[in-house]
Amino acid sequence: MSVFTPVTPAQMQARLKNYSIGTLVELKGILAGIENTNFFLTTSHGRYVLTLFEVLKMHELPFYINLMSHLSRHGVACPAPIADVNNEFLSEFNGKPSVIVTCLKGEAVMAPEAHHCAQIGEVLAEMHLAGQTYQGRMPNPRGPEWWTATAPQVYEFMAPEAAELLRREVQHQAEHRFDRLPSGAIHADLFRDNVLFDGDRVGGLIDFYFACNDVLLYDVAITVNDWCVSDDGDIDAAKASALLNAYNKVRPFKPEEVEAWGTMLRAGALRFWVSRLFDFHRPRPSELNKPKDPGHFQRVLEHHIARDPASLWL
Repeated sequence: MSVFTPVTPAQMQARLKNYSIGTLVELKGILAGIENTNFFLTTSHGRYVLTLFEVLKMHELPFYINLMSHLSRHGVACPAPIADVNNEFLSEFNGKPSVIVTCLKGEAVMAPEAHHCAQIGEVLAEMHLAGQTYQGRMPNPRGPEWWTATAPQVYEFMAPEAAELLRREVQHQAEHRFDRLPSGAIHADLFRDNVLFDGDRVGGLIDFYFACNDVLLYDVAITVNDWCVSDDGDIDAAKASALLNAYNKVRPFKPEEVEAWGTMLRAGALRFWVSRLFDFHRPRPSELNKPKDPGHFQRVLEHHIARDPASLWL
């Protein structure tokens, strides 16, 4: 069960009086949610998604909601927030912050091929370009300061060799920062389950709730580390090449980005290794997510350290 905060049809019908999207036809809980409560909302005007936020607070949400609005106005396929009659995207509903967004077509592709990766590279570059004019600002809450502070909290649970690897990588990243690289609004979590494919084309990017301002190449690395990964944690070079080539055609990489690629791939793996270690060994009492395997991104990182980064470039 993933509908943590129930909403009745009568409550929804009353709520819709604050919007200009028609009357209620159907309200159906989305059982796939793991952190927020989501409903498919069908009205006499169309299909939408209602989200009630179970963790994020009202004051934490404007950056993400306004970013989605900005990107959708620029043609990026992502949920478009719907404003109410008071021109507000966010409102409290049954004690939780809530938003109504457009419903995108498609479903996640969990076993992507190279042509899927190419489309992801293209749409990611388009998102990065569109985000250059977004005025919102959100420092990366899961960046170097976070992983430097968080890693020591999990060493005691780790095998000595793994703990030493983690210590060395945190130090390596501290010695290689790339603040001079192109930066802007990034998704920061563009995994396979956060993209919908409508047939053979991208139907939309979803789940922007880790979005922030950071180096664009870091976002590319995070994406490659998921979309182009093999079962053993290594990266499929053909898929990575397809993604990077498609991205490069939209937003050409700069020479300094090419130089930074190897370390940035490692940074993307480190971020998710640390977060999975922390969620696994020190879960919050109210945590709604089932912890994922930390070892996966350890293996991804080990492969990156062992290889010539140029082998995963264009």
